[in-house]
Amino acid sequence: MSKKGMLLVGHGSTMPYNKELIESTAKMIAAQTPEFVVKCGFMNINKPSIKESLAEFSKENIDALVVVPLFLAKGVHIEKDIPGEIGLPEGTKKGTFGLNGKTIPLVYADPIGIDPLLAELMVKNAHKALAHV
Repeated sequence: MSKKGMLLVGHGSTMPYNKELIESTAKMIAAQTPEFVVKCGFMNINKPSIKESLAEFSKENIDALVVVPLFLAKGVHIEKDIPGEIGLPEGTKKGTFGLNGKTIPLVYADPIGIDPLLAELMVKNAHKALAHV
């Protein structure tokens, strides 16, 4: 049975926590949603790069690929840089990806954006901080 591929994209940082956060989130997604083959890629500094991670999907039996940026809001990386790295024209959310002699759909997800879960997480973090007052 074919699965979907998910490329979780992080910004990258000289601080090791950034890479750990992206990699740990990818592992959680993979554990919770077995229909996805999950890989990570980074805009800059960290490895693997987005293009290196895309190439790794050639080893997988997937029938679609979704690129999901782990970013809060739209900005230059979301609007221009990441689409350029995955071969989509600016402003485009759908394309194709060549994989092992076949062409599969490639879709580009939005950043997290405004979401009640994000608000809940901020309240959780506030309570955690207040617990130390």
